Amino acid sequence: MGRSVAANAFTFLILLIVALGGFVAWAQGQFRNDGPLAEDLVFEVARGATLGVVSGGLLSAGAISNEQLFRIGARYTERDTKLKFGEYVLPAGSSMDGILDILVEGKSVQYFVTIPEGLYVSEIVTRINANEDLTGEIETLPTEGMLAPNTYSFHKGDSRQSVVDRMLEAQIAILDEAWEGRDEGLPLASKEELLILASIVESEAGGAGEWGLVASVFYNRLAANMRLQADATLRYGLTNGGERVRGGLFQSQLDKETPYNTYQIAGLTPTPISNPGRAAILATANPETSKFYYFVLDGSGGHAFAVNLQEHNRNVAAWRKIERERSSN
Repeated sequence: MGRSVAANAFTFLILLIVALGGFVAWAQGQFRNDGPLAEDLVFEVARGATLGVVSGGLLSAGAISNEQLFRIGARYTERDTKLKFGEYVLPAGSSMDGILDILVEGKSVQYFVTIPEGLYVSEIVTRINANEDLTGEIETLPTEGMLAPNTYSFHKGDSRQSVVDRMLEAQIAILDEAWEGRDEGLPLASKEELLILASIVESEAGGAGEWGLVASVFYNRLAANMRLQADATLRYGLTNGGERVRGGLFQSQLDKETPYNTYQIAGLTPTPISNPGRAAILATANPETSKFYYFVLDGSGGHAFAVNLQEHNRNVAAWRKIERERSSN
């Protein structure tokens, strides 16, 4: 009798081990085999989300078929406390094991915000605040000119301040590079003056790729003790960098006394008038050599440059003719 009980117990133990082994093999297969996702899924892990919240979200989204098995696998592989918040692309057919790899690796979906050259700080703030994938308020804002235009990547939930801080760091680096490599003999006393003139060059060149020539005009005028007479500085001063003044300028605006009216003041403006890009800053630090003192739009996206007022007046007349023809069509 005793032997029979022992034999039965041994047999039961063997069957239990076999069953347990079968369950483990099944569980491993379920954990590592392709999952139920029929197409790629963007899945968000909220900041501070627990393993239970994440597994429940994955089950609801149809990314996994067994929530308990996902949690067991995460704990067994010691990844349950390593999940990183963010948005992730889960490829179609992702296994539970593969999903955990993605959530632990932390390579979340990237978003982008583009800041064009020549914007005012106020305009940059408006763009960043309008981006709903960023969070928080901009608490510390650099001065005009100190935000580097570019396309910046970020992850959903990043702070707006973090983007502004990166723009500031980038502009500082660009300015340092330009100042160290500047041409000798430029009539600039500091990096701040380089940035001021670069902002004027950026605003006047208008993205035509003629930063070096435009810079040469302003250097020539400074050397000849001529006023810069840059419309962009006047426009900035009318609102002090607030709402941008567009269209033609009236005589009353030209006559308005502001620290930025370079039709009235000599030399540079007290601050930058926009946030110039790297190309404009480097071109201002290393300008082309020319004998030009004037320039005006030429109707092709570029500018017509002139060495004297008589030639400039002819260029202005040609541009106004183009404007009239365009307005009549």
